[in-house]
Amino acid sequence: MELPVALVDVFAESPFTGNPLAVVVVDDAAEAELTDERMQTVANWMNLSETTFLLPPTDPAAAYRVRIFTPSTELPFAGHPTLGTAWVWLSRQSTSAPTGGRLTVVQECGAGLVELTVDGEQLAFKAPPMIRSGPVDPDDLDRFIRQLNLDPSDVVDAAWVDNGPGWVGLLLRSAEAVLAVEPGPLDRKLGVVGPYIGVAGSHHEGDGQSGAKADVEVRAFFPVNGSLAEDPVTGSLNASLAQWLVSTGRLNAPYVAAQGTRLGRSGVVHISEDDDGDIWVGGSVVGTINGTVSI
Repeated sequence: MELPVALVDVFAESPFTGNPLAVVVVDDAAEAELTDERMQTVANWMNLSETTFLLPPTDPAAAYRVRIFTPSTELPFAGHPTLGTAWVWLSRQSTSAPTGGRLTVVQECGAGLVELTVDGEQLAFKAPPMIRSGPVDPDDLDRFIRQLNLDPSDVVDAAWVDNGPGWVGLLLRSAEAVLAVEPGPLDRKLGVVGPYIGVAGSHHEGDGQSGAKADVEVRAFFPVNGSLAEDPVTGSLNASLAQWLVSTGRLNAPYVAAQGTRLGRSGVVHISEDDDGDIWVGGSVVGTINGTVSI
């Protein structure tokens, strides 16, 4: 079968600067033939950090359903696939955000229902609840610090910030320290599939790094084939980092996070907090390629 596919750039203000995503559009007829194995095969071949499948919803409260695959496994939730898939769904609708107003969209995924808003060119999702939070065991923290070749004095705080993928968050003393991280070979004690390690540090006026946009620098590392790979721009990590750092008073929302700098990207993530204390993660999506995929 041949299905529509779109490649989009997420958290990007211009093409080829954010995190790419492939979105395969699946209708009711194709869904019956599209097995889990086939979806995983497509995602493995795409070889992007994630490939999503845009499906009809099963929950009447949702506008659509999404399944999210890395090259090796399925994820219940991920941030840049959420924004990118929503953008593709919206591009196929006649509905748009009202002038001067916002449009609300509900996505169904493995983590449940996720609320999104569309405001002009920017999409945002409400950060889902964390499934693991709290302090990191000192022995584990020591391994994470050694894994990233950090000096312990660089680490200001640490916590589990897992909203699905398995994130642990390290707050470093500065954005400069974040940009200087050079991970070592994967420590087998960390396990084959995790945890995913996120680091963040604040930019300070005059540090020469932040330019005009970023308040915070973020980097994300995850295990692939015996080593740690780096993700260009990561919505799920920025969501859980914000929930942790804003709730503990380490950061104040709204703020802007930069990610992907060491990879030659310029991802921009907008973090805000609503009146109910919920964290929202926003960014722009740019279409790059439209076509069909034969499965």
